[in-house]
Amino acid sequence: MTPFQPRFGAGDVDVQRQERSFSGYFSIDTLTLRHRLHSGEWSDSMRREVFQRGDAVAVLPWDIATDELVLIEQLRVGAIRDNDSPWMLELIAGIVEEGESDINVAHREADEEAGCVLGRLESIATFYPSAGACSEQIRLFVGELVSAKPGTIQGLDSEHEDILVHQLPRQTVLAMLDQGQINNGHTLIALYWLARHGERLRAAWLDDQND
Repeated sequence: MTPFQPRFGAGDVDVQRQERSFSGYFSIDTLTLRHRLHSGEWSDSMRREVFQRGDAVAVLPWDIATDELVLIEQLRVGAIRDNDSPWMLELIAGIVEEGESDINVAHREADEEAGCVLGRLESIATFYPSAGACSEQIRLFVGELVSAKPGTIQGLDSEHEDILVHQLPRQTVLAMLDQGQINNGHTLIALYWLARHGERLRAAWLDDQND
């Protein structure tokens, strides 16, 4: 099967102007641009706002001996709407600081947000959660859990974090996935990946431990 390749690339976008429209906890840039059309011609110039928040790394800790997963629960302001609860069960995640590797972010955030120590990491996916308006790219990993602190409250006071740590059997979490109880995008992607590839990865990691 031939991998999909877009017809156009970065050179087919002409950014004519980019200005910072807002700078706060996150930032918004306003771009004036034109781009190549599928007809081969150029579009008219247009203005678009882009939400800038930096790239992020997310990790799903997995105790392969007990077959349990660590997920965290915290308030998400973007989910404050109607009568839905804005508290979400999700992966550990954090913004990549300048000069920081994805591996370092995964280990740092696992410690800060869940009191977890991780061993091996396996890459799951790289994706844009909302590329129509946000520049953020997320890199997902599953991490071998060495130790955890389930039932504790973790997070940094300086970042106003109040995070409850859960450690649940993998099959329980996958059942919650099937029942629609997981409503966080990067957590959905990681769990669907685990449902498809988890047995293969667990067998490989257990074999490595026995060598």
